[in-house]
Amino acid sequence: MKKQKGNYKMGRHWQDYLWLWPVIYFSLGFFNILFAWLGIIDFLVPLIFAIARGNKNFCSTYCGRGRLFTFLGKDRGFSAGRLAPAWLHARWFRYGFMVFFLFMFGSLLFQTYLVASGAGTLEEIVRLLWSVRVPWDWSYPAGVAPDWAVQFSFGFYSLMLTSALIGLFVMSLYKPRTWCTFCPMGTMTQGICQLKAR
Repeated sequence: MKKQKGNYKMGRHWQDYLWLWPVIYFSLGFFNILFAWLGIIDFLVPLIFAIARGNKNFCSTYCGRGRLFTFLGKDRGFSAGRLAPAWLHARWFRYGFMVFFLFMFGSLLFQTYLVASGAGTLEEIVRLLWSVRVPWDWSYPAGVAPDWAVQFSFGFYSLMLTSALIGLFVMSLYKPRTWCTFCPMGTMTQGICQLKAR
């Protein structure tokens, strides 16, 4: 088939449907919080790409969240399409947000440790924006997993949901993938790629 100038449309690829991954992830976690562990994939795979290949192909091609923002913002028109303010993609903000994100992840690991050691008790809550406590006790059938694993699930789901909400918010105000300009994983993988390139 020949390409026609002006109105030739490329066929869809399997990557175009990766926006379904975050939808499936949050849906599963809503009904059973233990599925939150699947989010580790979103942490490990970008790092593997950056370390093994020295590039950010995961972010540009395979990131389900980025694909979701493109699908909602560009394809469905939920984005204002404006340029984001310069400070959102400034180096100081990107690295500052990454440090804050890692600090909150460390806090999640510490809470998990407290529950595992018996010094803390399981809290069946999801924290939105790291501060708003939302009861979420319907999503865990008691006794299925150790309390520390459940505590990690609640904390990790909170982290993933909070970052998704921030991404959706900036998507609605600016260009669809504005989140990608300061995504902590994107900043981290970019740093790894720069170190490998030296």
